[in-house]
Amino acid sequence: MEIRSSPDQEALIRQAVEAGRFERPEDAVMEALALWEERERARAELRETLDDAEASLARGEGTEITRESMRELTDGIMKRTGARICGGAKSSPLNGTPPRQTR
Repeated sequence: MEIRSSPDQEALIRQAVEAGRFERPEDAVMEALALWEERERARAELRETLDDAEASLARGEGTEITRESMRELTDGIMKRTGARICGGAKSSPLNGTPPRQTR
């Protein structure tokens, strides 16, 4: 396979070889291809994860996140741990109420 690079790409490779980063232009190209392969593997893993998540949602296993559901979650957390976190204060940026100001 013969691949032609652009003048800008050739200049970049030449500069890298001259700077000692690579012994030969082929080494620079091989590294670029290795990085591309790594990125494509990561992209495939992400797509697989997204497909799994979508299938889970399609089976009804997900939870819709709304302002109300977040408020309920926050209220539940505050009821269970509020005294330890806020010293008993009921206000929190998590539940949408402003904190008490002390002077």
